[in-house]
Amino acid sequence: MSEPGDFHDLFSGHAEDYALYRPTYPDALYTCIADALKGRALAWDCATGNGQAAICVAKHVDRVVATDASAEQLAHATPHPKVTYQRARAESSGLEAESVDLVTVAAAVHWFDLDRFYAEIRRVTRPGAVVALWTYRPHILVEPAIEALMQELALVRLAEHWAPPIPRYVEPGYTTLPFPFAELPTPALACEVSWTLDGLLSHMRTWSGVQTAWRATGRDLVGEMADDFARAWGDPHRVREVRFPLHLKLGRV
Repeated sequence: MSEPGDFHDLFSGHAEDYALYRPTYPDALYTCIADALKGRALAWDCATGNGQAAICVAKHVDRVVATDASAEQLAHATPHPKVTYQRARAESSGLEAESVDLVTVAAAVHWFDLDRFYAEIRRVTRPGAVVALWTYRPHILVEPAIEALMQELALVRLAEHWAPPIPRYVEPGYTTLPFPFAELPTPALACEVSWTLDGLLSHMRTWSGVQTAWRATGRDLVGEMADDFARAWGDPHRVREVRFPLHLKLGRV
């Protein structure tokens, strides 16, 4: 097993909340990826976190190796008979050369050393393997006032607390992400969840910028806006639909 070493660890301290309040990805995402596969023996789900992508990928392949540099994240990962969890860095997976048919990374590749990660992909994949990298940005349906508050939090109050990969790659929806593989067409995709006000606030507290601001200043920037969100939301027990458009980079090695 590779030694994780230093990495951008902004999520281990709240791994349980991360597992509870990050949106799950739609079946259409995995179907799109699976349709591109030439082989289905082994998938590598990198930066697996709580394993939500790994166990869905497992429906389409024989076996998944799911790696993460964070022992705390892996402690909250969901067991699955076709998924093996291992602690390893993205750039040094410990997998055998030319053994992998699919590489997936859910909302994390922007934290990697891309040159080294892409070199690792080329090392471990078989010819014709598929690479699927995706991320999302939050958009609220139904109530524009809530979306406006989220934008104020994300773009104004947290502006100085986002690490460079967020404005560089995530805000543009991975359109600026270097991707040295033969790109494949993808459909429009989105995550949809149903949350009360507490669910939304808890989700925003998992944002890396919120965590960075708390560590740097001791301020809970979500809590400071909680009353504004409550006024816009109305009844805090009311369930609203929250939509997260997905941005998928799909390619062949």
